[in-house]
Amino acid sequence: MTTNAPGASYAAAGVDIEAGETAVRLMKEWVAKAQRPESVGGLGGFAGLFDASALTRYRRPLLASATDGVGTKVAIAQRLDIHDTVGRDLVAMVVDDLVVCGAEPLFMTDYVCVGKVYPERVAALVKGIAEGCALAGCALVGGETAEHPGLLGPEEYDIAGAATGVVEADQLLGADRVRPGDVVLALGASGLHSNGYSLVRHVLLNHAGWGLEREVPEFGRTLGEELLEPTRIYSLDCLALIEAVEVHAFAHVTGGGLANNLARVLPGTVRAEIDRGSWRPAPVFDVVGAVGGVARDELERTLNMGVGMVAVLPPAAVEPALALLAERSVPAWVAGEIHGADEAGGTVTLSGNYAS
Repeated sequence: MTTNAPGASYAAAGVDIEAGETAVRLMKEWVAKAQRPESVGGLGGFAGLFDASALTRYRRPLLASATDGVGTKVAIAQRLDIHDTVGRDLVAMVVDDLVVCGAEPLFMTDYVCVGKVYPERVAALVKGIAEGCALAGCALVGGETAEHPGLLGPEEYDIAGAATGVVEADQLLGADRVRPGDVVLALGASGLHSNGYSLVRHVLLNHAGWGLEREVPEFGRTLGEELLEPTRIYSLDCLALIEAVEVHAFAHVTGGGLANNLARVLPGTVRAEIDRGSWRPAPVFDVVGAVGGVARDELERTLNMGVGMVAVLPPAAVEPALALLAERSVPAWVAGEIHGADEAGGTVTLSGNYAS
């Protein structure tokens, strides 16, 4: 057995503790901007703290929890050396799952795993997460940065996060509130959001051989700029909607597309019909389909097709809801309706062709 290996150290094994400490110092400024009055303590503790006495104003508070990542969109960020936007993506993917049940996001923690700690890069990632938390109205109370040399390449990383929210028990949204006659309101996406990037990368980068710096006339900008467009964060818009009008359910359109995600909040006694002609998807969806020869059904199973969130509400709430969302600069439109169903309940049908 070999002993006393010359030069053996954690740094020699690829883990730089000093670089990690520098990253923490750089990110503190941004984390400080993503706080709520209930936040306790600062960055650097073993656990994030949140004052739960804020929950005493609830009669029966239900805590909601969600966790997610950004998927292979991080590969685009790494190639472009732009890292703050995927932090906002991470927040959107987590908090917009929480708000579906009517929960207000309270606090979030993140996990950043890197092949090598570049302090400025880690700080940029956390900056984006902090900015996203500020847009979502939740606190960033802590996180972890892990260096995994040998498992990830020096330029590689992945990010994940978890958040907790709260909703009053008798205000919980979901399938049990949905009724025949309800209207399906679509909230526009900012772009691809953070799903389907394995397909998009395969089609545009690998199959077509496009570079990220390529100017794409249909986009009015480069391919890289289009692919890094941050995911829209809907949580505060949805909470404002709940406060202003009667809402029965939300559906966050992520992996699986519009039909599969809307079906998750439908009871077995109803079905939804969506009219494709009520909107025109952004050019990026047409480009992926045309360049890759991807069938419409496959696109709709994989990508959001321009709808990032769906609200299901009674007819009387439609006009005030649209007015409120317009005030908040969220594109929205009536996309379909809920019908009773004796058979094939809980299903979603998309009919017609997209507007041109």
